[in-house]
This record gives sequence, structure tokens and C-alpha cells, in this order.
Amino acid sequence: MKKSLIALAVLGAIAGAAQAQSSVTIYGIVDTGIVYTSKALTSTGDTGSKFGINSGVIQGSRLGFKGVEDLGGGLKALFQLEAGFSNDTGGLQGDKGTTTLFRRKSVVGLGGNFGSVLLGRQTDILDDVSQWTSVQDFGGVTGSVGHNLDRLEGTRTNNSIRYNTPDLSGFTGSLIYGFGETAGQTSAGQSFGLGGQYANGPLGLFAAYYQSKLGSTPSDVSLTNSAPVAAFSGNSGDTALKTFSIGASYQAGPARLYGNWSRVKQPLATSSNTATTGVLQTGSFTIGSFNNTKADIFELGVNYAVTAPLHLLASVQYSKLTFADAGADKGKLTQFNLGTDYFLSKRTDLYAFVSNLRAKDAVNPGVYGDSLGDTGNQTAVAVGIRHKF
Repeated sequence: MKKSLIALAVLGAIAGAAQAQSSVTIYGIVDTGIVYTSKALTSTGDTGSKFGINSGVIQGSRLGFKGVEDLGGGLKALFQLEAGFSNDTGGLQGDKGTTTLFRRKSVVGLGGNFGSVLLGRQTDILDDVSQWTSVQDFGGVTGSVGHNLDRLEGTRTNNSIRYNTPDLSGFTGSLIYGFGETAGQTSAGQSFGLGGQYANGPLGLFAAYYQSKLGSTPSDVSLTNSAPVAAFSGNSGDTALKTFSIGASYQAGPARLYGNWSRVKQPLATSSNTATTGVLQTGSFTIGSFNNTKADIFELGVNYAVTAPLHLLASVQYSKLTFADAGADKGKLTQFNLGTDYFLSKRTDLYAFVSNLRAKDAVNPGVYGDSLGDTGNQTAVAVGIRHKF
């Protein structure tokens, strides 16, 4: 009898330990809205109104898997796989010319008291600090005016290793390095970034830097997905992109106030692609007229909680562009956003946004990527629903 009780106790302990040692979570977001756009560019070169169903208005629709295994001694094995999809069509979101399955994230690594080390396809800390910006409230609505260019919406780095510090009294830092995987030329296609954020009560601060280089297999996916070949004039291993961002957020009662500035440099940008595209493509959208060698992106915004479920939103973005074709030529993009977000529950919310994007001496890229093809104003309205599970 005693032996049987001991055996049952041991089996119970082993089963409990096995259950505690490993866990896998399935999660996702489905975000879809009805979008109206004024002055969208037509196939004949004219402009006209456009109605459509857009997936991922605030956050990209996704399906993910993440897990952790306790290895003992405070050491844990970690993994995360995240696929993006277009809810309006049901199709996978892939890189340019591909249908990458886990395009949003694909990492495995170790974590512990030292922080964490992750290997695979992942974003740098500029994606993490977007919680202190308009990306938290408006998401992709502010991408075209600048947040795709300064990486605050989360551009991926292939073949990368990333180290994250533990929480040090509110401060967390991160380093990332992307391998170009080119034989005989280590610098070709490589990228690296670093930064940190600080959270203390109502205050949030961040600063981050990222740099990438040309190569046949660039680790920075924006060099593959975004600019056409003619957009850069340089050799493998030359620096194509440098971006630095700094910002702050403060919770003053029911209002979250935020502001930030980013400087993006593309030293190899050239106007040689004007005959083919006429615009510099960034992420899923376009920005500016021809190619810009420098962009200063400023932002101010507020999220005001009228009640716990009802939030009123406002922000403005201003991008000052310097173009490659004449060195001193300038352009400006300014976008005003108003919105409301109503949370039916912790996982489901309804939202409505209206945005106006104005261009001066630059191509208007369109709020949702529906370019005007020249300077001018465009207004877009979106009404949608987001569910997290």
C-alpha cells in the first residue's frame, strides 16, 4: 500500500512537472474594415473615388503559435511562428514575388535571467517601441506618410540574431544583427540595429537605430520588397538605409499624449527610377516623389479615454523629404487623423477613422496606398472591426 502511494505520488509529480515545463499558445488577430478613398489613381491616370474591404487597417491579420519550455535552472527554450493573411481574400501575405508562410515572425531561442537570444526572421526594437506612437492607435493608417519608412510599423530582418535585455528597473534594450549570407563578402546584405525603451508609471521613452546594406540576399526585407533595383545606385555591401528614432509618451489622466521624430537616410537613392515608377516605394506603400535621400518624420498625437471602452483619437504626421534628383529639392507630406475606438470587450473593438493626406512638391502616396500620382490632397475613411484571440 505504501509503495503504491509512493508510486502514485512520483507519477503525479512527473506529470505535473511535464505540464509546467512546456506550453504552446495559439493566437491571432482578424482586423477588417470598409474603406473609402477620394482621388485614388485610376488605370488611365485620372483619379476617382474608391470603395473597398481592407484587411489589417489597424493591425495586420495574423495567426501565430508561441511556446516556452522550462529547461531548469532558470533557462527556457522559446519559439514563435506568425503568419500574416489578408482577411478580405483569405490569401497569405508573402514577400514580393513569394508566398512566405511565416512572414511576420519565425524565431527560436533561449531565455532566462540574462534576457533572451532569438534566431530567425524577426523585427528589431523599432517595432517594439511603436507602442509609444500613433501605430498603437491608428496602425497602418499612418504607414504611408512615414511609419513604413522609419520602420515603426515593424519591418522584418531575415537570417538574424537578436538579444533582448531583462527588465532593468523599467529599461529594456535590444541588439539585432542580420547576416547577408554572401560568400566572400561579410558586409554584403548585412544589417544591424540597437535601441532601448524606458517605462516608469505614466512615462514612456525610447530611442533606436537601424542600418542595412545592399546585397544579393539582403537581410533587411525592405530592400527586397520595397525599392525597385533602379532606386539605388551602389554596390553590394554599400549602406542603403539608416534610420534613427526618438520619442516619448505620457499618460495624463484619461489622455495619453505622445510625440516622436525619425530621421531616415538613403545615401544611395537616385532619381534613375523616375521613368519606371516615379515614386519611392516603402513597405506596402509608396512615399514621396522619386527617391528621397533624407526624410525627417515628426508626429504628435493623443488617445483620450472618454470612458473605459470609448477612446477618441487624434494625430498628425509631417514628413520633410529631400530628393536625390537635384540634392536640394524638397517635398512635404502632412497627414491629419481623427478616430474613435470602442471596445466591446477586451478582445473585440469597433473603430472609425478619417484621414487627410496632403502633399507639396511630392507625390501623394495615398493614405492606404492608393496614390494620386501627383501633388494634392486625399481623404480616406475607414470603419471596421478587430478581434483578438
